[in-house]
Formats: sequence, C-alpha cells, structure tokens
Amino acid sequence: MHAKDILIDGFNRIQEEVHAAVGDLPPDVLNARPAPDANSVSWLVWHLTRVQDDHVADASGLDQVWLSQDWEKRFGLDLPRKATGYGHSAAQVAKVRVDSGDLLTGYYDAVHEQSLGFLRGLTAADLERVVDERWEPPVTLAVRLVSVLSDDLQHVGQAAYLRGLLQSAAS
Repeated sequence: MHAKDILIDGFNRIQEEVHAAVGDLPPDVLNARPAPDANSVSWLVWHLTRVQDDHVADASGLDQVWLSQDWEKRFGLDLPRKATGYGHSAAQVAKVRVDSGDLLTGYYDAVHEQSLGFLRGLTAADLERVVDERWEPPVTLAVRLVSVLSDDLQHVGQAAYLRGLLQSAAS
C-alpha cells in the first residue's frame, strides 16, 4: 500500500462520517447551538469542508470548489467569500445556517471528489514537496494533508456528538 492510498482511505472515512452526522436531520437540528458560544452541526460540517477545500486547492494549484462551482452562492452566507470559519466569533458561527442537509453533503461531496482526484495522482516525491515555508520545519504536502485529515475528523466527530446530544434532548 502506498501513502496516497492511506490518505485516500482517510478522506473516504471523512465522507462517510459527514453523511452519518448530517443524515436526515431537519434544519432546526442542523442549525441548533446548545449554548450561545457553541457550534452547530451546520457550522461544523461547513467549516471542515471549507478547510479541506481551501487547503487541498492551495496545495494542488486547483480552484476552490466553493468558488468555482458556485457553492458560495448556493449557501448565500453573509460572510466574506473566502471565509473558512477559522477564528469565527459566535456571531459569525450563527450566520452559517442551512435549509437542508443536502446542501452540506452536496458541497462536501464536490470537495471530496476534487480532493480524491488530486490524491490519486500523487507520487511519493509529491508528498515530500514543501507547500508552506512559514513554519519551522517547513510543511510538506504529506504533513498538510494529514493535518487536514486530522482537523476534519475532529470536527466531524464533534458534529456526530452534537447530533446525538440534540436528538437525545428532543426525545
């Protein structure tokens, strides 16, 4: 098994977990926040997808799906065009609301497709390429992809936990 195959497996797991976390939740549950400073399932899934979209597009030289496939317009959020959710205030988190889980999973699936297309073409040498020199040591493509994988899995786990919490409170 090659390193890229492990990465592909990891990114496929994110997709499975995104669909499980969003499932058939109604908008009131997707957008619910258990406390004023807490995130919603909608925000968590939107954010993890934006991070993957932003970071993989930057590392691959591709356009962000958010902009190139008009997801920004479909979501219609009152946020800067390139916002990823990093450092969002409670007020900004509150602006990420959806009318359907299909919007979240549709955007995730489009980003996932672009990510997998990029991952499938990688060589071992590609993974050693430095993609960010602002850090010490400089960040390689392999490190960046594992970072995205880790961040996305943490956030989808939070979304799954929140789903269970909200469903339990409703019953």
